[in-house]
Amino acid sequence: MLLALAVVLVWGINFVVIEVGLEEFPPLLFSALRFLLAAVPAIFVLGRPRVAWRYVIAVGLALGVAKFGLLFVAMDHGVPAGLASLVLQSQVIFTVLFAVLVLRERPRRAQLFGIGVACLGLLLIVLDRGLASPLGALLLVIAAGACWGVSNTVTRHAKPQDMLRFMVWVSAVAVLPLTVLSLLVEGPRADLDALRSIDLGGAAALLYLAGAATLFGFGAWGFLLGRYDASTVAPFSLLVPVVGMGAAWLLHGEAVGLQQAVAAVLIMGGMACTVIRPRERVTAPVG
Repeated sequence: MLLALAVVLVWGINFVVIEVGLEEFPPLLFSALRFLLAAVPAIFVLGRPRVAWRYVIAVGLALGVAKFGLLFVAMDHGVPAGLASLVLQSQVIFTVLFAVLVLRERPRRAQLFGIGVACLGLLLIVLDRGLASPLGALLLVIAAGACWGVSNTVTRHAKPQDMLRFMVWVSAVAVLPLTVLSLLVEGPRADLDALRSIDLGGAAALLYLAGAATLFGFGAWGFLLGRYDASTVAPFSLLVPVVGMGAAWLLHGEAVGLQQAVAAVLIMGGMACTVIRPRERVTAPVG
């Protein structure tokens, strides 16, 4: 639980950091540079991944290219940090759904109830804030959540023993496709201009995303998915929007009203339902 909460804190702050980076870089280039910094220095130290390459490539494309490419483009087109951190947690629904269909996992009734309560909180915030954001950009964030659900399911199935090494190679897989997409969509001139004008804020954002959010965050997240059911691990991410909205309020002045506060309580209450297990009854021996 402590490890999951540490990941939640890092990922919640991450959305404000992404906004800082998007002021300096085009979104697809920013994502490519993030994975370049996370992967290239480490692959020469850690060596090859100890898992089948098909899993590395699948997670690299689903998580690195699709999820983060869609998320960064959506935020660049007007979805604010707090709202992005919220809508992205639709991945919980996709993760549990894919785990049931593909891995044949059976979530407990309390987990399903908790996810339902938390999703009600998500709906309240979307109704309060989402209507002011571009609909197309919001749909991109939901699509990013679906891609994250695919990634969670593949990671759960692969069960890599060394999650740090696995995430380093996943990051390496994402670099080339994101770079090519950036050149095709954003253009070589925009990419070169961004690289020439990089400043301290842009460099710090890249380092945070590469080290804290990527290597630590997804390494620890994948480790948890390898040890516990996806329906147990995934709901922890429902706390990310609470941290994300708090960080956006403190650092960027994004308003948090009464409806958002009520929704945050629902999210945290739903989380409690998903992680608290009933204590087993112990029968005293006879005789």
